[in-house]
Amino acid sequence: MEWGRKPQGDMPDFERVARDFRERLRKAFGGDGRGGWLSIVGLILALILAWQSFYIVAPNEQGVVKRFGRIDRLTPPGPHFKIPLIETVLIPQITKLHRLEIGFRSSAPGGTKTIPREALMLTGDMNILSVELIVQFRIRDSKEFLFNVADLGETIMKATEAAIRQVVGESHLDEALTTGKAEIQQKTQDLLQKILDDYHAGVQVAAIQLQDVNPPDPVAGAFKDVASAKEDKEKLINQSESYRNDIIPKAKGEAAQVVNQAQAYSQARVRRAEGEAARFNEMLKEYQQNKKVIRTRLFLETMEEILPGIDKVIVDKKFSNQLLPYLPLGRQTKPIEVKP
Repeated sequence: MEWGRKPQGDMPDFERVARDFRERLRKAFGGDGRGGWLSIVGLILALILAWQSFYIVAPNEQGVVKRFGRIDRLTPPGPHFKIPLIETVLIPQITKLHRLEIGFRSSAPGGTKTIPREALMLTGDMNILSVELIVQFRIRDSKEFLFNVADLGETIMKATEAAIRQVVGESHLDEALTTGKAEIQQKTQDLLQKILDDYHAGVQVAAIQLQDVNPPDPVAGAFKDVASAKEDKEKLINQSESYRNDIIPKAKGEAAQVVNQAQAYSQARVRRAEGEAARFNEMLKEYQQNKKVIRTRLFLETMEEILPGIDKVIVDKKFSNQLLPYLPLGRQTKPIEVKP
């Protein structure tokens, strides 16, 4: 894997350049003697040295200048010069987000191929999972990145595989398949960063993305059945919870309404009874003071309630002996109760 590019040092077609200069110089010097050839060679060497002395660092890159194989300096973006034949330059892309695939490989167009040797791993509850993930990282320290690890790509792949196996080995199957994916990603990223820091790899892990977490193909059908059963269980539980949350508040509301009505009715009856008792006590007190007056008053009040609802004829007592008692039985619409 190529992590850094060489500076712009690819030489042009020097045979063509030399031929053009030779023709021009021969015309300029009027011959092709030994002195003319030396001038041409010197000019070509000067051009080569000038070309080798110049390099450009792009905005997303950083120049690492080596002198006799030893790191001499780091150069920022822009044009720079170096000593030709003595200094060499590597220019890694420090802002580029690099990507590695673990457990699978992408294939054109848009397909993927699973790598079982990398993908299969054991969970904490002794189940096997096929885990595919992507590692994204960028260069943090150019010197460490280029020179501390011999094969950085292979190192990151092995470190990632070790980290994800450890994290999955501490997790349960249900967590890895459902709600625990985010936690697994974060733990794997933290562990991988720690491993690479111990190696002084000069790499910053940007993200760990779980692409696919599934049981192995031979038992995938059984896992799907179990997952479907769990989903049905959760669905029924949710429906029951919904029904309970709907019916219980209604029942409590109706019960509270009945209780409130009973309490209101009880209070009303109690207050009425207390009022009637108080009224009776007052009347009893007055009755005891003047029994004849109170008896007459009670009689008159009772008659006021009864007499308006019946047919009646009022006759002065003085004329009662002069009238013939007559009872129109045919006109009576209501039965008459005769008391002895």
